[in-house]
Amino acid sequence: MQENCLTIALSKGTLLDPTVALLEAVGLPHEGLLSDSRNMIFSYPGEPHYKYIICRPTDVPAYVEHGAADLGIVGKDVIVEQGKDIFEMVDLGFGYCRFVVAVPAEMGGLTLKQLNYKRVATKFPHVAENFFRHHGLQVEVINLHGNIELAPLMGLSDVIVDLVSSGRTLRENNLVELISIMESTTRLIGNRVSYRTKYEIIQPLLEKIQLEIKGE
Repeated sequence: MQENCLTIALSKGTLLDPTVALLEAVGLPHEGLLSDSRNMIFSYPGEPHYKYIICRPTDVPAYVEHGAADLGIVGKDVIVEQGKDIFEMVDLGFGYCRFVVAVPAEMGGLTLKQLNYKRVATKFPHVAENFFRHHGLQVEVINLHGNIELAPLMGLSDVIVDLVSSGRTLRENNLVELISIMESTTRLIGNRVSYRTKYEIIQPLLEKIQLEIKGE
């Protein structure tokens, strides 16, 4: 990567709008990022030269870890699930959601210990496995990629671990939250080498973002 070029990986989807608003607030180029074009790379020559990669949230940590991007903006949920070797810099505060353990409504009175030996469907196997292991419980984790709420309805699992914001999807599928595992918001992450080699570019930007988040 060029020393005067700062490459930032952005999460497409629901996080993109507030991300672009943040870029604008701290004075970074952002024209065209919210256009309907199929462009995935946006380049803004100057000093420094800014470049953005727009990709799936689950791909952002990999781009940052391996140095294809210097910085990235992605949810804490993705960071925790993947466990990549990245530098977590700032809690940006938006994109709030929670990891929860949920069960069919008729099982809503269960205690955590009563989930021992149950089957757990999730898109976040590492989060689920670590949570239940931490509490000394043995469960069978079933890794799915689609609508997790379907699993208990079809008898595939007894329990799910999923992300919720309002909880509406759980209610619509007659599921209830049993336990909240952790909260998640969007984070600014960095490549460890880039932070050292491009410190004079990254650190002032980091300070601007921190001031913006604090409302100063």
